[in-house]
Amino acid sequence: MHPARLWKGNDDGSVQCRLCSHYCAIDPQGIGKCGVRTNREGSLYTLVFDKVAALNLDPVEKKPIYHFHPGTQSFSLGTMGCNLFCSFCQNDALSQTPKLGGRISGETVTPQQIVQAAKRYRAHSISYTYSEPTVFFELVQDTAVLAKQEGLKNILVSNGFMSPACLKELASTVDAINVDLKAFSERFYEELCGAQLRPVLNNLKAIRKLGWWLEVTTLIIPGWNDSMEELRELTRFIVAELGPEVPWHISRFHPANRMWDCPRTPVDTLEKAYTVGREAGLLYVYLGNVPGSRLENTFCPGCETQVIDRKGFYVSKQSLRGGRCNECGQRIAGVGLA
Repeated sequence: MHPARLWKGNDDGSVQCRLCSHYCAIDPQGIGKCGVRTNREGSLYTLVFDKVAALNLDPVEKKPIYHFHPGTQSFSLGTMGCNLFCSFCQNDALSQTPKLGGRISGETVTPQQIVQAAKRYRAHSISYTYSEPTVFFELVQDTAVLAKQEGLKNILVSNGFMSPACLKELASTVDAINVDLKAFSERFYEELCGAQLRPVLNNLKAIRKLGWWLEVTTLIIPGWNDSMEELRELTRFIVAELGPEVPWHISRFHPANRMWDCPRTPVDTLEKAYTVGREAGLLYVYLGNVPGSRLENTFCPGCETQVIDRKGFYVSKQSLRGGRCNECGQRIAGVGLA
């Protein structure tokens, strides 16, 4: 166990966790909804500060992050636990096991070792991903501070359900984030995720004000969030509140966790969603989990020239000069583009 941060003790020995928007009240010996924060004798502890359960060197495009130093490698890590309960979770063995009474496993790794390994593998950034980085906040914060000192960038891949206090604590150390905007209805969040939509929307707007590079992903699930009317509302929100230059990744659902009876998303549905996004005014829309699709490439919003070519998660060519289209000179939104 490691002392947790962002909590408040109560006179009766319970504690209130202030890390995410659940604001769990945790009784003595109890555990928060994330499954990895526990109250011991009136103090809150994290069970995953030194329990890294997944560790890989990935292309940054795999996060997915397409407009932040494209073509670079990101040293990626995650622990067990998550503050959401998504029925469709694509990585439930990692995220949901602690909440089901399973053992919290992972390799004992320190922030210093993570940063040194990232440098040894010549990574450009460190990504906090695979599960939900909010629930291993202490490890994220300590590692991110050291990474900054060593010239590495920090990337979050998150469900966006953290507390405003959590965002504030990470404001100066995080450089980019991909947020899962899972749907645009409270019903979806309540019934399938055990959460609420509003905190995610508020956090997305706050992230834009922080100046982090932001990209948004939506996993399209047949019968749940695939209506074109809802997707129009979602994309209008991105354009109006976050900006038309924010990339939107439309990801294909594959049966998983507690939704094995739900079919895969038809590619036709994803392509219609792409059209909805472009009609709403989004400049950069991408299809995910559709190998070989031309819509994984980046096109100039000025002249429609293909300016970044991708093969899966790898960049094969950039037709840019100083972050501008070679053909028409249009600026392509992003950070660290060629």
